[in-house]
Amino acid sequence: MSNKKVALRMVINGEEREVTFEDLALSNNLAQEALVRLLIDKGLIKADEMLNMLETVKKERYRTVDE
Repeated sequence: MSNKKVALRMVINGEEREVTFEDLALSNNLAQEALVRLLIDKGLIKADEMLNMLETVKKERYRTVDE
């Protein structure tokens, strides 16, 4: 593998595989996007509701020290 930081090592079919933090981030991103698309496609949430909630969470998590 490359010089990227290894997040974990897994054994699959007797073969050890390294998973980097970049691999994990990409995997999480893809899974999250798939989940959001399913929720919207099934009408369980609306795209604008998702965007509004994303903005709310962003404001909650990324507050400045003065707030």
